[in-house]
Amino acid sequence: MPGGMLVRGDGDDNNLHHNHETAATSSAGPMIKIDVAYGSALHQLFVPSRSTVGELKKQIAEETGLEPDKQRVLFRGKEKEDDVHLSSAGMKDKSKILVLENPTSKVKKVEEMANIEEKVEESIARKESKVEEIKETEEMSKAFAAVGRVRKEVDKLSERVAAIEVAVNSGTKIAAEEFDVSAELLMRELLKLDGIEAEGEAKLQRKAEVGVVRRVQGFHETLDKLKARNSNPFHDSNKAASVTTNWETFDSGMGSSTAPPPQPMSSSTKVTEEWE
Repeated sequence: MPGGMLVRGDGDDNNLHHNHETAATSSAGPMIKIDVAYGSALHQLFVPSRSTVGELKKQIAEETGLEPDKQRVLFRGKEKEDDVHLSSAGMKDKSKILVLENPTSKVKKVEEMANIEEKVEESIARKESKVEEIKETEEMSKAFAAVGRVRKEVDKLSERVAAIEVAVNSGTKIAAEEFDVSAELLMRELLKLDGIEAEGEAKLQRKAEVGVVRRVQGFHETLDKLKARNSNPFHDSNKAASVTTNWETFDSGMGSSTAPPPQPMSSSTKVTEEWE
């Protein structure tokens, strides 16, 4: 056009774009097309002819997603180093190259995956361990509470045994069922103690409750002796002392540890009834 203005038609868009690219890359040489085979896919790249293999790898990474350090670029069956220029390697327009993934990168990837899996397993193991610790703590707390309840019940029963002992020593006749019921209640507490399921430190707590077991056993022995004395007050010398105390209630034997002088038959019969 007059005045030096350049006029182009719509059909010249591609040529203008190509000319622009050519001008922009003139310092790096003309653009050449490289066919890249990676896996089952074939890619076409346009790169400056003076590019290095390393620069070519960057464009391959943009196209395939395979990082440059994981690529092996083979041309005519030989692997090319990153600092080699394409022209020096013999690559030109429409050259075909093969890209493989570096085996070491695969090994590294496998190792990374293994490390990730190991970390995940460790995390899961820590969580499971924490859950077990919480569960064990809850079980121990329940065991401690159960042992404490048994101890309180045994304390109450000890008062019952003590009351029976006072009554028998004072010469009061106790029903035989009272001894049997008390012994049964004590045995139930032993069964409760034995039935407490405990782990870890709670098991040690149960071992520490041997004193409770011994107390219960001692109460059983006491009940057996008291029962025998209750059924046969003359069998035990201690009972005789108790009877002597009864003798001391008479005016004629006050303050004396020996039997009072003979009394009329009716009075003797009354004392015998009190013993029974």
